[in-house]
Amino acid sequence: MFEPKITDTVQGIVKTYINEGDTVIDATIGNGYDTVFLAEQVGINGQVYGFDIQDIAIRSTKEKLDERKLLNRVTLIKDSHECVKDHIKSSVKVAMFNLGYLPSGDKEIITKPESTIKAIKNMLDILEKNGLISIISYYGHEGGMIEKNEVNKYLGELNNKQYDVISIAYENRKMNAPIIYLVREK
Repeated sequence: MFEPKITDTVQGIVKTYINEGDTVIDATIGNGYDTVFLAEQVGINGQVYGFDIQDIAIRSTKEKLDERKLLNRVTLIKDSHECVKDHIKSSVKVAMFNLGYLPSGDKEIITKPESTIKAIKNMLDILEKNGLISIISYYGHEGGMIEKNEVNKYLGELNNKQYDVISIAYENRKMNAPIIYLVREK
């Protein structure tokens, strides 16, 4: 579970929540690695919805999925993750977020606190009982600390009778090392 790459650590945790046939969301598809991971986990009867606002992210993810013959279980949506309920009418088992910017893309295009908080709220509305939301906050860029603080504040105020919220942070890594948040509906 404790892997050198933070994304591998999160995938190791998320994997334990997904069963074949589940519906899941990659709220920020970026380069497509989590989307591919989710598509592999849900199996041929599952469904992955992937969101991003950048054409380059959609193209890159589509190529990765096509190479692995996984495209038929994924719906890629060019829209903000805050609009999830406009596109998905069913409940979901897992939602994954990577906050910040697309590493290979325009570093001026970043996730923003307002849309991220709205997206988290909307994901909680459609999350199944015992479902999980994972959030990796990369905040070492302009605007990143504001988003991290807003997400941390929002998650800290969730009703503890309905949700468990934990954070995992590297204590001995460079400044602004990413933080993992996990939200489980009870």
